[in-house]
Amino acid sequence: MSKYLFTVGHSTHSIENFIALLASHGIEAIADVRSSPFSRFNPQFNRRELQKTLQDAGIRYVFLGKELGARSDDPHCYVADKVQYDRLAKTPEFQSGVDRVLEGANSYRVALMCAEKEPLDCHRTILVARELDKRGFAIRHILSDGSVESHPNSMKRLMTELGIQEEDLFRSKDEMLDEAYARQGEKIAYVRGVSSTISDEQISDALSLDSAR
Repeated sequence: MSKYLFTVGHSTHSIENFIALLASHGIEAIADVRSSPFSRFNPQFNRRELQKTLQDAGIRYVFLGKELGARSDDPHCYVADKVQYDRLAKTPEFQSGVDRVLEGANSYRVALMCAEKEPLDCHRTILVARELDKRGFAIRHILSDGSVESHPNSMKRLMTELGIQEEDLFRSKDEMLDEAYARQGEKIAYVRGVSSTISDEQISDALSLDSAR
């Protein structure tokens, strides 16, 4: 079994830079966890085009957005029209997706791919990587500059950003970590009916472009 599982955000990379980024970390397979595998601003990451480009580069591609995407067709996963990550993670479909990733890691060096540049702003970290971490895998987040951040370090950074102390007399580290996951999940979770004609990935693309100006 592969020692590590990786995550990566395609952000606004050129396809050449993205392939080079994957190659630099020896990635052999991409598991696309976008609910909507399309990008208005970066069409090179539309599902069909991306799959062909990855195939030409010798990298396998599988779409797992239905199983591991940030949205859900299950009404039980929503409260006030907002996805609840704790509920979504318990669905049979989500667990099936996690099983497929772990099975693939038996044979390939796998990276979960979504759109967001910052791993802490993406469900690939707050939802999917959390479950994979529970399964005993070491998760590494590939950052846009090519560096790698371990999942524990990502969560430590999140706790700092949220003002959650690492040491608390009355709470365990696991309880404080659960709070960090819950607060960030509440912040980034999909809300039904909001920007319904524009995908979360497209919104992320637009924000990335604005920040680059």
